[in-house]
This record gives sequence, structure tokens and C-alpha cells, in this order.
Amino acid sequence: MMCRVDNLTAFILAGGKSSRMGADKAFLELKGRTLLERALETVRVFTPEAIIVGERAKFVSFGTVVEDIFRDRGPLGGIHAALSATATDLNLILAVDLPFLETTFLKYLLRQAAASDALVTLPRAGGGWQPLCAVYRKTFAAIAERSLLQGRNKIDPLFADIKTLVLEERELARRGFSPDLFRNVNTPEELNDAKRQRANKK
Repeated sequence: MMCRVDNLTAFILAGGKSSRMGADKAFLELKGRTLLERALETVRVFTPEAIIVGERAKFVSFGTVVEDIFRDRGPLGGIHAALSATATDLNLILAVDLPFLETTFLKYLLRQAAASDALVTLPRAGGGWQPLCAVYRKTFAAIAERSLLQGRNKIDPLFADIKTLVLEERELARRGFSPDLFRNVNTPEELNDAKRQRANKK
């Protein structure tokens, strides 16, 4: 299934070593493939421009890598690095540890973003904002940078001051999308649960 989107770059925030998992989340395996490999395969349905945000030495064998400009500042630093490096207006930003995401949902997300002039298009479901499963326009880089320079690392407060297209959970449910899509893997138990669910899927 090819669903190519024009003027799009996809970025996978690979993160670092998780204290609870005892390893880099990107290298955890699910059904014989690492979470990073799964994420890259998912986004390459939409664009060949799939870039990893993380340490170059760790991830260069998987593809193009960009590193944080603001080090150790969490996901906002990764988003800033991605948008500072992109050559496209639309940018799909995904955390590496979202193994339940489906291409049908991402297709819907990208379609909504392309039809809007919002700086950010993102779901609010599964317990809150989902800024690491969202589409950002390149100009959001300046907003992220201003926040980082002020010592503020949180992403969610930035949405109050910009044009944001919010995909609410009720709307997503009407379209058949479960909030489970946004479940991430933070503990060994959650990884084992993901493995069981994947094993049960035909």
C-alpha cells in the first residue's frame, strides 16, 4: 500500500536509554524487528524522507540521523532538531515507542494536516495531548527554539498560543480509531503486552 504525501518529511524520535527498560527503546524487539525498524517501515509508506532524531553513532546504520541542537531537553529538543533540519513544510513527528500505530490512522492525520493551515495537527486522546504523534509545520521550529532558550522544555503549553488542529478522541472514535493507538512502551510489562497483542493479530 503506497500513500505518498507530497512535501513531507517523517522524523522518528529515537530517544535514549530507558532506565526502566534497561536498554535503548529503539532497539527493543517486537516480532523479530526493533521498534526503530518498525517505525521507519511505517512512515516510509508515506515518504522516502524518513529521518532519525538521536545520537548519530547509535543510529547511523539505520539511515539519516539528525542530532539535538539543545542537548538533554527531552522531546521538545528533538522536535526542534527535526524542524531545524527539514526541507519540507509538513513534518510527521513520531516517538519510536508507539508500536500500536496504524498506517490508516497516520493517513487520516496527514490528510487533516495537509488540508489545514494549522502549525500543529495532533490528537488529544488516550489521556491527553499526543505531541509525539503529530504533524508540525517547519515554522514551529522558531516557537520551539524560543521556549528552549527560555529554559522551558514542556511541549503542551505551546499549543495555547498557536493555531492548532486538535483531533479529539470522540471524533477519532467515530472514525474507528482506538485510543490504544497511542499506547507507548515504558516498562518490560508493557513490551510483553505488546508482544502478546501482536502475536494475536493475524
